[in-house]
Amino acid sequence: MAKAESDLKSILDGGFDPHKFAWYEPELIEVPEPAKSLLEKYSKIPSEQVVDHVKKVVSHFPFYGGIAHANQDGMIQRDRAFAVFPYPCIGSFRFLDLSIPQSPLYPEILDRLKSGQKLLDVGCAVGQELRQLVFDGVPSENLYASDLRQDFYDIGYDLFNDHDHLEAQFIVADIFDDNSDLVKNLTHKIDIVNAASFFHLFNWNQQLLVAKRLVGLLQDKTGSLLIGRQIGLVNPPPPEDKEAAGKHYRHDPATWKKFWEQVGCETGTKWEVETRMEKWAGADKMMKDYHEGMDTFKLRFSVRRL
Repeated sequence: MAKAESDLKSILDGGFDPHKFAWYEPELIEVPEPAKSLLEKYSKIPSEQVVDHVKKVVSHFPFYGGIAHANQDGMIQRDRAFAVFPYPCIGSFRFLDLSIPQSPLYPEILDRLKSGQKLLDVGCAVGQELRQLVFDGVPSENLYASDLRQDFYDIGYDLFNDHDHLEAQFIVADIFDDNSDLVKNLTHKIDIVNAASFFHLFNWNQQLLVAKRLVGLLQDKTGSLLIGRQIGLVNPPPPEDKEAAGKHYRHDPATWKKFWEQVGCETGTKWEVETRMEKWAGADKMMKDYHEGMDTFKLRFSVRRL
């Protein structure tokens, strides 16, 4: 038995319980909109087969050893993947929750991309956002995506049935790697960056590094745009506080604006920051349940180069 497979077997045999994770959803009951319509109309999945199709595909989420067996139930396989990669996007099917279409700037984004501008989706998971853009008329060759693992991209092709015609470029890269293909190929070539559920993965200083990287990837001109959403926190600690150097930093509108003032000072740029505080609702039920009583909210934002 290969070591990776042996390690996974040890995790599972040792009593791994996915239910201990607050974001774990044991079963997929329905696929939320607009993902359901996207799978039906873009991927040509019959309506009555959408849920089973997603279950089958998530059985191949990345995990060590590649020991999935086609005849085993998809949810069992998803749990095996979750044992090694207990990401919220796997455990809660969050990859089915689309962010870009909910942006108040979506009409502008579509117009810019249809005219030839380029968008990068960082932390893209299976590339679900790019498929919605293509479905809404954006030429796929204008789209780029980045995440840590090739496995996510392969799953995206299976999920959306478009390996033979999608021309978007998927780049395997660590956002902190100065020598990644992301830096080599896209420096100052991107017009719009989508960073959904991304900044809140890091502390204040790490977020500064992320922001500087994205500034470097964006076109060095007025109008370059960053959009996204993240978990916000009521009354976050000031950035100089010791707590800000912890594992994650969650902003409110004031700290997010202050953050981009610091980014501007350190990069010689100026940015217009707009934010919107939203409640957890609809497809965000898992997030609402998980963050109940934590004074959190969804912070949607746009950051535009002046």
